[in-house]
Amino acid sequence: MTHTLHRVGSRESLQGDWVFLCMPSKDINHEQSGPKLRRFLELCLKNNCVTLGDCRKGNEYHQLSRENMLNNVEDRAVVTATFNNKDAVIAMIEDLKQADLGLSIVISGLVDEVGECCAQTGLKPHTVEHSLGRWGKTEKLPPQAILEIATMCGHSMIAVNFINEMIEKVKKGKTTAPAAAAELFKPCMCGIFNTDRAAKLIAEMAKR
Repeated sequence: MTHTLHRVGSRESLQGDWVFLCMPSKDINHEQSGPKLRRFLELCLKNNCVTLGDCRKGNEYHQLSRENMLNNVEDRAVVTATFNNKDAVIAMIEDLKQADLGLSIVISGLVDEVGECCAQTGLKPHTVEHSLGRWGKTEKLPPQAILEIATMCGHSMIAVNFINEMIEKVKKGKTTAPAAAAELFKPCMCGIFNTDRAAKLIAEMAKR
């Protein structure tokens, strides 16, 4: 899924940013896939994911709670989760291997580290996709620091002005970096916005 490929930042920052995506194949195994997708979400929670999302019904904010997300997941859904550390990712892969859901699993992160996580669980990636970066009038793009936050919503639902507003509020002491990150998460309907990483980036920019 290409909307998770375009995250940018330093290697250190991206080491704390992982996305899992689980989906059935249309007209192949989508029927009765709801319980399997729910199980995927349960395993994400077990392994301390940062955020959860459902591309059909919205992220955990729009569904009001994580419990609602689990109860509402449907066949054909595409569900997601973000993680902030390698150990949790390895544990999640191990649990998915044991669960053997029979659904497509996509993991986005630093390619060498994803490979290491798979190797530690005795698996080999089926396919590897890379972003080729940005082409064209790149001078019109927002600053790199803002892009590091904005690109965590692969559908570009988080406006640059909204990001700037949240950073300014943190600078003025009107809110905290974690609270600002939680606000920015809300428009990211599919839920791949990593609030833990966003909070760290916001706190860093608010010091400038």
